[in-house]
Amino acid sequence: MTDARPLRLLVIEDEVQLRRLLKITLEASGYAVVAAELGQLGLAEAAGSRPDAIVLDLGLPDLDGIDVLRQLREWSHIPVLVLTVRDNEDAMIAALDAGADDYLTKPFSTRELLARLRAVLRRAQPAVDDPLFRFGEVEIDLGKRTVRRSGQVVRLTPKEYDVLCYLAQHAGRVVTHPQLLRQLWGARSEDNAQYLRVYMTRLRQKLEADPHAPKFLRTEAGIGYRLVTEA
Repeated sequence: MTDARPLRLLVIEDEVQLRRLLKITLEASGYAVVAAELGQLGLAEAAGSRPDAIVLDLGLPDLDGIDVLRQLREWSHIPVLVLTVRDNEDAMIAALDAGADDYLTKPFSTRELLARLRAVLRRAQPAVDDPLFRFGEVEIDLGKRTVRRSGQVVRLTPKEYDVLCYLAQHAGRVVTHPQLLRQLWGARSEDNAQYLRVYMTRLRQKLEADPHAPKFLRTEAGIGYRLVTEA
């Protein structure tokens, strides 16, 4: 006899009737289900409850589901099954590229939904996802998209946060100028390294004890930048 807990699912769906139907259907199949009607609420729930999988609608009122996926993938490998009325190839590719594990269009059958969920759960790699990333006196909450230094909130612009987050995702490794520019500004921005110098200067001013001799946000001359966690 085992006391294994039921797998936890997070449903992010704004349509009340469908959200209720999904909850009833999934609970009847043995899952423990929590639901959120907005993308931001769903991201907060994912960071707080660490579900085993997420069922995500793309057409949310506050955030597009693609943006929810991108923010989630900044810190988590939780498997995501997308539900959407968008049945064109471009929408499917966009969702998969943003980090979805599978894609199901509405209307759908309950049997197919459950089968696809079982498949993404089987493929899931066991991992400990932690939305908190720390270096020195700095703590980045990747789930809430907040940054603190010595316990005090640091106000970053969205692009400053994106640069810092990308470096944190690749902590300890050199991130080249073209790699950063391509990721954050697009393929046509690879020659605009001055963008990075501006944002790195601002980040060092806000996060380093001595911005002129940074211990954590380091420059690799002629190559790019590296975030190290131990000075």
